[in-house]
Amino acid sequence: MLKRSLLILCFLCISGCSSIAYYSQAIGGQLDIYRRSQPIDSVIANPNTPAPLKQQLSDILKIRAFASSVLHLPDNRSYTYYADLERPFVIWSVFAVPAFSFQPKQWCFLIVGCVSYRGYFSEAPAQALAEELRAQGYDVYVAGIPAFSTLGWFDDPVLNTMLRWPQHRIAGLIFHEIAHQKVYIADDTAFNEAFAMTVEYVGVERWLARYGTQKYLAAYQQSRLRQAEFVDLVLATRNHLQEIYQQKWRPEKLPAAKTAAFNTLRARYAQLKKSWGGFAGYDAWFAKDLNNAKLLSVVTYQDYVPAFRALLDQQGGDLPAFYQAVAQLGELPIQARHAQLRGKVTGKGNQGLTNY
Repeated sequence: MLKRSLLILCFLCISGCSSIAYYSQAIGGQLDIYRRSQPIDSVIANPNTPAPLKQQLSDILKIRAFASSVLHLPDNRSYTYYADLERPFVIWSVFAVPAFSFQPKQWCFLIVGCVSYRGYFSEAPAQALAEELRAQGYDVYVAGIPAFSTLGWFDDPVLNTMLRWPQHRIAGLIFHEIAHQKVYIADDTAFNEAFAMTVEYVGVERWLARYGTQKYLAAYQQSRLRQAEFVDLVLATRNHLQEIYQQKWRPEKLPAAKTAAFNTLRARYAQLKKSWGGFAGYDAWFAKDLNNAKLLSVVTYQDYVPAFRALLDQQGGDLPAFYQAVAQLGELPIQARHAQLRGKVTGKGNQGLTNY
């Protein structure tokens, strides 16, 4: 009981939410995860655990050990527990952006600072907030999220929501979330997410270099190249729209220009699919309405990845040195920090593949 009380107290400190309803769902959601969590060793030893789940969890323990021993990420009990939440996502995140801007709506919390999304442990309240924001004129996007980090405050478990993916994506997700424990800068979502994405990509490359077959590695590299081309499309559209929004067009012309930009994005994606031989992995993303918030959900995670990869290259691929350099960047004021990141990007393209 004492442990549960401390958990509630800590979570209140982390959340710092302004709404009692939000407090309630946040505490309840975290406690539900805590209640369902079991040591992975115990789950594997349980004779009632299905054999495929045992194998997945056994592989995840190897991934977790790799994260600390090879990637030099924090060595703790995160991802050594398992919890079945009996739902497809752990949280639903709401992104909101003005109709003619890319300045995201921010939600601020104690400890973690301000972030450009708000997460809920069930979909209904996330959709309710989304409707409220749409009524206020925001572009809104609600995304189901398979995992999140409590920044080391709790022992984040492996969740059933992560296990539908292939092994390399599970590995990347674990590397990403533990990276948030290594370096996290309050009030800078784009910095934090791009850093964690960089660790994810590099971690998977090194994992596959050690444990993957040549066929598996080639398939991963192909998927990453497709992802890079998709992200380039999104970033180009964001940049084009940003120019339109900043040119002070007459307000009545902006909706048509915005619609034209998104139509162009869809047309370019159709061309890209042809070059991929019909690969349809991003069809679901394009199937629903496109808006500024949906673009932002990609941009937030990807915009500074090339800069972080350049910073890693400057350190000769040495991850401890890279983490130190990232932490030093994080000490700068946000404008200076972002200026330095932008200055590191040279050449064309979004996310070059590197094998160390």
